Amino acid sequence: MIWIASIQCFFGLLSVFVFRDKTFTDFIYPSLLCLILAFFLFIRTNRGEQKKIFFREALAFASFTWILMGVLGALPIMSVTGVSFTDAVFESVSAMTTTGATILTGLDEMPKSFLLYRQFLQWMGGLGIVIFVVAILPMLNVGGMRLLKAETPGPIKNEKLAPRVASTSRYLWLVYLCLTIGCAGSYWLAGMSPFDAIAHSLTTVSTGGFSPYDASMGHFQQPIILVVADVFMILGAISFALHHKLFTARAISGYWQDEETRWFLIALAVFSVILTVLAFNAQTHHSFWESLNQAVFHVVSFMTSTGYGADDLSAWPAATAGFLVAASYLGGCAGSTAGGNKFIRNVITLRILKHQMLQAIHPRAIMKVVYQGKAVTNDVIQAVMSFMLMVAISSMVLTLILMLTGLDFFSAFTAVSACLNVLGPGFGEVSSNFIPVSDTGTWVLTLAMILGRLEYFTLLTLLLPQFWRD
Repeated sequence: MIWIASIQCFFGLLSVFVFRDKTFTDFIYPSLLCLILAFFLFIRTNRGEQKKIFFREALAFASFTWILMGVLGALPIMSVTGVSFTDAVFESVSAMTTTGATILTGLDEMPKSFLLYRQFLQWMGGLGIVIFVVAILPMLNVGGMRLLKAETPGPIKNEKLAPRVASTSRYLWLVYLCLTIGCAGSYWLAGMSPFDAIAHSLTTVSTGGFSPYDASMGHFQQPIILVVADVFMILGAISFALHHKLFTARAISGYWQDEETRWFLIALAVFSVILTVLAFNAQTHHSFWESLNQAVFHVVSFMTSTGYGADDLSAWPAATAGFLVAASYLGGCAGSTAGGNKFIRNVITLRILKHQMLQAIHPRAIMKVVYQGKAVTNDVIQAVMSFMLMVAISSMVLTLILMLTGLDFFSAFTAVSACLNVLGPGFGEVSSNFIPVSDTGTWVLTLAMILGRLEYFTLLTLLLPQFWRD
């Protein structure tokens, strides 16, 4: 609460001293409310001997932190735009989970302090609010690794960059900050204004996809800007631990040697070639190079779960929608800001299927599922297959619920896919924004965003009666 209050106070000061856009009170009142609530909780907290944080507490801490931050972050949104509490929470959760789905229109005319606040929420949520808290609050070091595991995406969560988890978190944030600065500088050199460069760098490296413009990246006419976006979206979708490891070792070739990153880059290339061919054959653009630029950009945007747009996809071949939704389910790499299944799970799943087929041919043979040169343990195999099953069940159930609210199947499915994969844009009725969704549907999608950001089990475990028993 103190952290979100500080952010809101900072943007209130920016509105007065930098942008002069009269949104000071829209930020200061929510900031004061957060501080009052924080003070009330502080004086009610047991200040005796600190208790050790176990996995149950870590799961609850991670889940409730995202929910609480989503609600508190919505207060300035509701004040500035005048939208309902439901829509404001949806927008705030979409920002913090780096989904990028929006219910706002007329962004081009909104105050710059508010637009930058919206962008910053995505940057803050990109690497994880909980990871940030672990990094800055020494009081949580006792159970820090448990908190890190509860919030970090991916099936394998034991890799540490330093003996202390707080140091690990700081290293990750240092990489994140360096990439953001590099992205902002590159956008500026490519032709963006300083404000646009900073604003878009916050949501490119975080693979969030928010933009201060309704047209998103289509607002800019320079093709080089899309290329810069491609590079930093890809960097944001690769493991930050791998970035740190290879940067300190000065070994760029390590990206190709890492099996997950290698398959991620291969999939990007294959999907880009296919979509380029589809777009060029349909003559959606004036030249092959324009088709290539747009196709690569949208494949990278969807597979990394960023969700930027730069063209009217309704004019593209009909297969484009299904193609890009499939790419969003593949996702990026574990330990990155990207959503989706993560390529480590995709690769292991395919190898499990291959293993089962070979076992059927040779029932007495002793074979193992191998990843990165090592045998995959049974607990990881179970975790991966459980996750894939949960993806299928969640997609089906949430799509049916949205259809009950009045959406057609295609719109409902792409909306659910966009939120579960923390992607953002959908198709059909939600191709431009999520305004057509009812209030009930909006709350369902808000839950879906948190569910996808915490990778299902962290949040769903709280629904088990056993979780709350001593």
